[in-house]
Amino acid sequence: MAFLKVGKENSTDIELYYEDHGSGKPVVLIHGWPLSSASWERQTAALVAAGYRVISYDRRGFGKSSQPTEGYDYDTLAKDTWHLLEALDLKDATLVGFSMGGGEVARYLGTYNEGRVTKAVFMSSIVPALRKSGDNPEGVDPSVFEGIKQGIEKDRFDFLHSFAKNFYNKQLVGGADISDAAIHTFIQVATTSSYYGMLNCVDAWLEDFREDIKQIKIPTLVIHGDSDQVLPIDATGRRTADLIPHAGFHVVTGGPHGLNWTHATEVNTALLEFLK
Repeated sequence: MAFLKVGKENSTDIELYYEDHGSGKPVVLIHGWPLSSASWERQTAALVAAGYRVISYDRRGFGKSSQPTEGYDYDTLAKDTWHLLEALDLKDATLVGFSMGGGEVARYLGTYNEGRVTKAVFMSSIVPALRKSGDNPEGVDPSVFEGIKQGIEKDRFDFLHSFAKNFYNKQLVGGADISDAAIHTFIQVATTSSYYGMLNCVDAWLEDFREDIKQIKIPTLVIHGDSDQVLPIDATGRRTADLIPHAGFHVVTGGPHGLNWTHATEVNTALLEFLK
């Protein structure tokens, strides 16, 4: 088990748990909310088998990483990503951000990238801007996020049961692409997140990444499911692909939010083709 110190809260170090497997060009996987690096199981296996070095880490507050009460804004989260890439001295790396992880990719590329990262992938990603406003009419009303926070504050474990079904479109696919056991495991992994991490990250979702995206000049791939019930494709993936010049756009037909599990073969094929 490997840990990297990225800060301090009072007398306690803030450490990120990470795994580093395989050899070859590095691919850094940044997980979604409220999961951990364990959610990349099917991509890690495919990437290592294809000859890539795969680094995945748990965001602060999630998985095996430290669980501070602060630092759940994207400036801090992207700096955590920066710390990891610098500590491992990664070069010619690809950043892959799933869901909330897409925010770290965007903010890192808009703020920190000085050549270490040469490719980027946004998968079921939160970018470019979720908050509905006068200059962002395609966004989501902020009251939706307040409702999510209220559900977490009332009983976050009960909230996870309904969220998991939307995450994988369990009510639509009827178990064809996701088993009850996998849903159960999703909930188990999600419950390892801290209360503060799970709650405070919701505010971060309202971040506007459009200025960050303007800085992206490297080859980029957007992967999104057209049946995503959590981050609908028209408000997120399709707009991201339009905003990044020459970005590849792979639409997974019938794909839910958690398509890296339900449609792993298709997702892995698209990812590996892009990396080549």
